[in-house]
Amino acid sequence: MGRPTSKSELISAAAANYDEMNEFIAAMSEKELSTPFSFDDSKKEAHWKRDKNLRDVLIHLYEWHQLLLDWVFSNQKGENKPFLPKPYNWKTYGKLNEWFWQKHQNTSLEEAKSMLDKSHKEVMALAETFTNEELFSKGIYQWVGNSTLGSYFVSNTASHYNWAIKKLKAHRKNCQNTN
Repeated sequence: MGRPTSKSELISAAAANYDEMNEFIAAMSEKELSTPFSFDDSKKEAHWKRDKNLRDVLIHLYEWHQLLLDWVFSNQKGENKPFLPKPYNWKTYGKLNEWFWQKHQNTSLEEAKSMLDKSHKEVMALAETFTNEELFSKGIYQWVGNSTLGSYFVSNTASHYNWAIKKLKAHRKNCQNTN
C-alpha cells in the first residue's frame, strides 16, 4: 500500500505496521537483542550510527509521538506552537534526535516498550477524533502550514514504524552474517 491519503488508510496502515513491528520484535532472538547495532558506513543517514539497540529505536518512536501529541493538543488550546521545539527546526532535527537518544540512555527496554505502547494508543485515539477532511484537506488548520494534519500522523505512525522494521531487519541480517 502507498502512503495513506485518508483517515481509514491511516488507521489501517498505522495499526498494521505497528503490529508487524511488534511481531518482528517478539521474534527477535537473544543474540539479536543483545548484540549492539552496527551498520556499514555506506548507510549515510545519522540514525544508522545513533541507535545502538532496540530500546533506542523504540524511544525514538515514542519521543516523536510526544512531539505530535504536544503539538496538536497545544494548538487545539490556541497556543501557536511549532511541531519541533525551539531551538530545533527541520534542518537541525537530527540534533533533537541525538538529544532524545541521550535523554533515554538509562531507560530500560521494558520501559521503552511500555512507553511506546501507551503513546501509540494515545496517537491513534487522537487521530480518531478528527474527520477525514480535517486530517487530509489542506488549509483546515493554520498551524499545520502547507501540509495536512494527516501527513504528520502518517509520518509519526505508519511510516515511522516501517522505518523501524527496516532497521531491525538490517540488524537481523548483520547478526546472521556474523555467525
